[in-house]
Amino acid sequence: METALIVGAGSGLSASLARRLEQENFKVALAARNPDKLAGFSNALFLRCDATEAAQVEDTFKAVEKKWGVPDLVVYNASYRTRGPFIELKAEEVKKTLEVSAYAGFLVAQAAAKRMLTRGSGVILFTGASASVKGYPLSAPFAMGKFALRGLAQSMARELAPKNIHVAHFVIDGGIRSGADARAGERGEDGMLLPDEIAKSYLAVYRQHRSAWSWELELRPWVEKF
Repeated sequence: METALIVGAGSGLSASLARRLEQENFKVALAARNPDKLAGFSNALFLRCDATEAAQVEDTFKAVEKKWGVPDLVVYNASYRTRGPFIELKAEEVKKTLEVSAYAGFLVAQAAAKRMLTRGSGVILFTGASASVKGYPLSAPFAMGKFALRGLAQSMARELAPKNIHVAHFVIDGGIRSGADARAGERGEDGMLLPDEIAKSYLAVYRQHRSAWSWELELRPWVEKF
């Protein structure tokens, strides 16, 4: 039995990934600040977790361990952003962006890695964005957070791969389609990424043989400029 923990779960990509994993007979746990919003998207174990709080992250892993053992796959899928002219940005909002986008990713990854190293195997995946590699105008805090998360993933991959822990980062270079997203009409039928298709790529990276691991994968609609 394979198990997965998705932290920062929502009704979009995380729900698609949970459904895909369940189709592959995984036991799935979804952790979020408000797990009630996830009901109905899968048959997962729902856990309440503010990933910026180390104690709550630890409690989340303990809950999964108690039910199924150390997860085989951990996905960090949380982020937060604040936008605006640089000189008008609010310091507290910038701090929150960094805490959710990067610091919480560290807490989750560290909790996962120490358990996986004891077992001798595991996969840790991070969800990035266009801002992981491109700092856009009016979006400095998000770029700061996503650049940091990418650096974390790269450093972890180099350190942990020789210890049989696969770490990978996904650059989601475009908008992810959701049912209520007004951008879908503006960008056209092929203008946004389909979350079910992204989920297939996550599973493919998880399934990679260790003779041919990748540490990063970029995904974008075929019409997206880059």
